[in-house]
Amino acid sequence: MSERIRRFADYLRELGAADIDHSENTYLAHASGVYRDLKSWGCSQALCDAGMFHSIYGTELFQGFTLPLERRGEVRGLIGERAERLVYLNCCLLRASLDESVRRGQAPHTLKDRFLQQEIVLSQEDFDDLCRLHLCDWLEQVARDDRWSLRRQAFRGMAERLGGVALESYDRVFAMEPAESRN
Repeated sequence: MSERIRRFADYLRELGAADIDHSENTYLAHASGVYRDLKSWGCSQALCDAGMFHSIYGTELFQGFTLPLERRGEVRGLIGERAERLVYLNCCLLRASLDESVRRGQAPHTLKDRFLQQEIVLSQEDFDDLCRLHLCDWLEQVARDDRWSLRRQAFRGMAERLGGVALESYDRVFAMEPAESRN
């Protein structure tokens, strides 16, 4: 385990989040897996760091642990401004707004922020990195979670939009899908 990952893991342990159940695993194991997978995709260090904390404030679906938004500064101090912004975006978004923006396929990329009850317009870079983070998060857990059909078109759209390793990873993971869940 690298010193960087050890520092992040220690922070999650201090928060009491490391051993929380998450997709038939622990929160720490899942978060480390997302970090590792983004690293293997050749993503920036900021995006990999965001992977480790991708759901720290809770998401629309995951509420097993939620760090209060008032503590965003702590996370920003640990992983940096860009990484924390991606974490916030992943946590605040209403999934349907991301799915709609992926379906539309062109700017403006607008998300609905469930915390502030307002729309956020993303730059192309932020949108693409958010898609990478969101897709990688799902690919890391879908085989354990066994909800293969959850937002299938949106995740496939993200993979096709990103291409390369993201699409290869999507195809590799979904090749493991049980025959009975296809359709």
